[in-house]
Amino acid sequence: MARAGLTAQRVTLAAADLADTAGLDHVTVSAVARGFGVKDASLYSHVRSLQDLRHRIALLAAGELVDEIAAAVAGRSGRDALIAFADAYRAYALAHPGRYAATQLQLPPELVTADPVAFRRTYELTYGMLRGYGLSEPDLTDAVRLLRSTFHGFVNLEATGGFGHPRDVAQSWRRAVEALHVLLAHWPAMPPAGPTREDTPAP
Repeated sequence: MARAGLTAQRVTLAAADLADTAGLDHVTVSAVARGFGVKDASLYSHVRSLQDLRHRIALLAAGELVDEIAAAVAGRSGRDALIAFADAYRAYALAHPGRYAATQLQLPPELVTADPVAFRRTYELTYGMLRGYGLSEPDLTDAVRLLRSTFHGFVNLEATGGFGHPRDVAQSWRRAVEALHVLLAHWPAMPPAGPTREDTPAP
């Protein structure tokens, strides 16, 4: 491939593909450069560092993932939206393990601020879906954290072979999503605040 054909986007896409096939930890500037048949220095005209390259993969993947989710949930609400959202999330994570791993990187705030579209869309889609269950703050944020930890924990275990029982994993996924629907539809009321140490009488 001609060196003149290199762009930041092409370098990022190549790195993302390498992450999917070899793992995010195996993405290096040298490895990506070899794929283009050029020396490392040629890539530094388009990316600043390995960290910059991995952050670019994260931004690319975040945009791809939210596009998949948005297409899946369009025109749906309630249980149907939750299932579509969950299935799109899992499908992307399993099809693109390296890209998905990059979405879990902690990005610097200035990078998120400079390119906020994917993150804003993810926020709007997720909170919008949960508002369909009649939730408002602080329950909304609690529910978002529950969904994220459940989805991420499940697909991470599935991708790494963490489920050893012969029970079909897809069936367990379906049951887990259905259980989330039941919980969201019957979200528990906020428990009353317990006494603080200052409120507790001295013995």
